[in-house]
Amino acid sequence: MENLTQKDVNKLNTTRGLKAILSKEPYNLERAIRYVNYERKLKKLQVELIRLQTWAIKNDERIIVIFEGRDAAGKGGAIRRITERINPRHMRIVALPKPNEDEKTQWYFQRYVERFPKAGEMIFFDRSWYNRAVVEPVNGFCTPEEYEVFMNQVNDFERMILESGIRLVKIYMSITKKEQAKRFNEIKNDPLKQWKMTPVDERAQELWDEYTKYKRTMFSKTNTKTSPWKVIRANRKTIARINVINHILKSIPYDKHTEV
Repeated sequence: MENLTQKDVNKLNTTRGLKAILSKEPYNLERAIRYVNYERKLKKLQVELIRLQTWAIKNDERIIVIFEGRDAAGKGGAIRRITERINPRHMRIVALPKPNEDEKTQWYFQRYVERFPKAGEMIFFDRSWYNRAVVEPVNGFCTPEEYEVFMNQVNDFERMILESGIRLVKIYMSITKKEQAKRFNEIKNDPLKQWKMTPVDERAQELWDEYTKYKRTMFSKTNTKTSPWKVIRANRKTIARINVINHILKSIPYDKHTEV
């Protein structure tokens, strides 16, 4: 990289800057500067997240943030950056496994409602009830009738959530087919990440167009004025994480002067 400014040199001449330079080969100063800038932005936003949580605790607010998106879209990574600095006693991350035999006999939304927040708590759903809008019908995990019942009920369900005083933020992280394939390849070749690959993931590329069809239907029917979706373009993970946090902070009218 040519024409480094003194400001750039100062950024790189820090522990964080040197770590960014040495973290990947071949060394790339431009990438390292971008990462240092990202880390600085992230730190400022995490302070605001602490302020948001402090406000929620003081005012007995209940907050739900749901994350949807294709496999390997970066939902888990975004949630980690959101939650790594806030008080763990007043937040939960919910990533439900497939329903057990008892849960299969219950009202579909029931097992999600059981994880809803109490006063002063923030809940982050890494996938949510919207599994039934896309993942389940694409993979044959629900019947057409179950899908139709869900689509007929979900807007009323969310209206009840909002009317009960819970704040609901819906985020969809969007990646391209090429980027998904690249991330799957990285996961398969990383011993520390191979556990993330599931049979559903293995079929995601061949079922890409089916996912797209159901995703569009989901948006057309559930992107309502009172409960809108926010689509975050997520091919660049660092940019996506910053945009996700900014959206959460803008969506909840917390007191920005709350002391932390």
